[in-house]
This record gives sequence, C-alpha cells and structure tokens, in this order.
Amino acid sequence: MSIVVTTPTGNIGRHVVRELMNAGKSIRVIVRNPNKLGADVRAYAKIVQGSIDDAAILTEALNGAEALFWCVPQSNTQENVLEYYLHFARAAATAIQQTGTPRIVAVSSGGKGIAKNAGPISALHAIDDVLDATGAAIKYLRCGHFMDNLLWQVEPIVQQGVFFYPLPSDFPIPMVATCDIGAMAVRWLIHQDWLGQSGIGVHGPEDFSLNQVAETLSKAFSKPVRFQPVPPKAYYESILSHGSSPAFAQSLVDMFAAVAEGIYRAEPRTLDTTTPTTLRQWVENVMLPVAL
Repeated sequence: MSIVVTTPTGNIGRHVVRELMNAGKSIRVIVRNPNKLGADVRAYAKIVQGSIDDAAILTEALNGAEALFWCVPQSNTQENVLEYYLHFARAAATAIQQTGTPRIVAVSSGGKGIAKNAGPISALHAIDDVLDATGAAIKYLRCGHFMDNLLWQVEPIVQQGVFFYPLPSDFPIPMVATCDIGAMAVRWLIHQDWLGQSGIGVHGPEDFSLNQVAETLSKAFSKPVRFQPVPPKAYYESILSHGSSPAFAQSLVDMFAAVAEGIYRAEPRTLDTTTPTTLRQWVENVMLPVAL
C-alpha cells in the first residue's frame, strides 16, 4: 500500500519524499508540474498530476492508500488567508471520507487552543477542525517557527548584516528545521500502531531569542549580524514591497503579534518534541550555500 505525499517539491514535502524513498516505501505524489520533481523521484514514485484543492485529484491519489502526508502549499498572494487554507481543507476532507484513508499526518502549527487572530497559524488550526470531522486517525505536527523562514532575509543579512521581525529581541521561541519536520512526519506515516486525533509539538533543539539567532549568524558568516525589531506597520510595508498581497502581509503581522504573546507555550517541550538539527547546522548546511 502506498503513502500519498502532497507538496512533494515544497520545503517539507521534499524531505518527506526523500525519507520515504530511503525507507523503500511505495509512494504517490500529487504535483501540478511533474518536471519540478527530481528525475529519481519521477522514476520511483507514482505521480498524480493536479492540485490538492481538487477533491477528485485527491480521491484518485488516496484510493487504496495507507496514509496521507498533508501540507497546504505556501502562497503570498492570498486575498483571504483563512479561506485560502479552508478551500484546501474542504477538498481533503471530501476525499478522505470518500476513500476511507486510515491515517493522516498533517503539518499544523503550535499554539492550538491559545492562538486567536494569528494569521496563518489560526488558518492551520481551522484546517485541523475540518479534518477532525472526517473521523480519520490524524497526527498534527504543531511546529514552531521555521528556521527556513530566515531565507527570506538572506539579502539584508548578506548586504547589511541585519534582519528584521516585529518581535522583541530577547523573546525566546522554538525554531525548527524543515528537514526535521519531514523526519517527524515520516516517523508517524510509517508506523501503523496509532489511532485517534492528536497533536505533537515539533520544536527544534532549543528556544532562541532573535538576539541569539543574530549571534549564530555572526559566527557562521564570520561578520557581525544584528537583529533589528521593527514596528508592525514597517514590517507590513516591507512584505508588501516584495510582491505580497495586503491580506498576506497583514496575516504575518497578526501572526508575529500572537507569537510575541507566547502562543507556542501551548505545546510543552519534551524529549519527543525536541528535534536534532541545531540552528548553526541549519545555517551552514542550508543558508550559507544560498547566501554565498
């Protein structure tokens, strides 16, 4: 039986595909453009061409499948952030119910039960509620802040030695590498001995303040890098200037405001939620090759 992978070319999905291939698992991938897959993936996986907001495409892929890796693709042009996420969730729920997919591992966010008006975090939690109604066994990965989001700020880090967020400089938050999120997803996709619907934190190795992130970047880049807190309005204007929609820009402002209120504390850090890739390792393995 196959495991179905959505967003197989995305920041998390590509790691899921690679780990499932390494484990010798049968996989099906849903992708709009198969040419974006590596040649080895195209040779290995069954490809279902289409979009995961299409219930018919999802149903085709899920027929007879043992598990689904679910992740909504990122977009910075959303006109209604909540509705953007929910229209994917409705398609998934329809296909899951029609095919009786037994197990789902879904990328969600930390802060469930605490986050209010938290932009994409609240939208991910709304997806959880839609999927819960299917009755399938679901494991939600309640992730901390992605280390990989720092890639959006490679240019100011390299050129000016500075990066920006509308967050306090000394407020610690969990930061996790997307490769570790993929590994956590595969752990639950492969195992068949779990039932019910529950979430698990995915927290990275430790909580970091953004001043500590700056220290790590300074060491890795061998030059001073500092963190500069910015007002929400200035951050909003910066996101707009890079081609994002007003709705998406506002959703990020709302998200960071909620993060600063401590929503990630909803999922306590434990040995099971602590993942191995350190920020320094991630910077050296992922960011430096992009930046230099």
